[in-house]
Amino acid sequence: MPPDDREDIMHRIARVPWELLKRAFGWLVLFEARNKVLLAPSAVGLRRFEDAETTRLAAVLGSPPAARVATVIATHRRPEALRAAVRSALGQTVADQVVIVVDDGAGLPELPSDPRLFAVSLARNTATAGVVRNVGIRLTRSRYVAFLDDDNLWEPDHLEQALAVLEPPGGPDAVYTALRRVLPDGSERDVLSVPFDRRRSAREAFLDTNAFVARRTRSLYFSRLRRTPEVLPREDWELVRRYARRHEVRHVPRPTVRYLVNPESFYTVWDGQTPTG
Repeated sequence: MPPDDREDIMHRIARVPWELLKRAFGWLVLFEARNKVLLAPSAVGLRRFEDAETTRLAAVLGSPPAARVATVIATHRRPEALRAAVRSALGQTVADQVVIVVDDGAGLPELPSDPRLFAVSLARNTATAGVVRNVGIRLTRSRYVAFLDDDNLWEPDHLEQALAVLEPPGGPDAVYTALRRVLPDGSERDVLSVPFDRRRSAREAFLDTNAFVARRTRSLYFSRLRRTPEVLPREDWELVRRYARRHEVRHVPRPTVRYLVNPESFYTVWDGQTPTG
């Protein structure tokens, strides 16, 4: 047998256990287990920093911003995009909300004047979206929490559509709407709309927190692992899948988010059948 053929056979044999594990648990679950082992040391210091910053900024804010919904916007060096995101959050048909912008240590630009808007800066850059968003969650008081990144936009009825499902008796604990994904030139790329299935999420990345509105519970916090763009899965996937372990999550198939597909950022490819990361 030629050496190349023998090497190929050995490679296939070596992959058998991995393929069996992927079938049993899902590749995203396995990748996240690996992340927790390899990246755990970074999370310890980041948790301490998050605690300290929450205490410091709570003293600056005084009374915690409170409303029916708290919208958390994490930002870092995107002043014009941030202003657009803030306007789309403040322009919601649901007026009973507060919007908290948390800057990841770069400094805040001038933002619209609105009594519902609060903005804070972390003492240093963490490069960890989960920590930035967690500070926003912890600084606010509300029944529900929503999330918007500084380069994305909501349709005016985003929160209205979510609350219409969440608030009736027997409603779920969280919902996520469909994403209308747009290219940098403003043209539409596609619409990502996938009914929630926790088993399916072990193998397919279709969850994004820009569309996610959830009841505030002890489970509503982001992973503190420092995830570079190459690290999969993303913190969005981790949050929603973990939250769904004890809470009902439901999909609203109406597109209410304009999600920028930025070639320099992570995004999920979706062809209507098989999403990948």
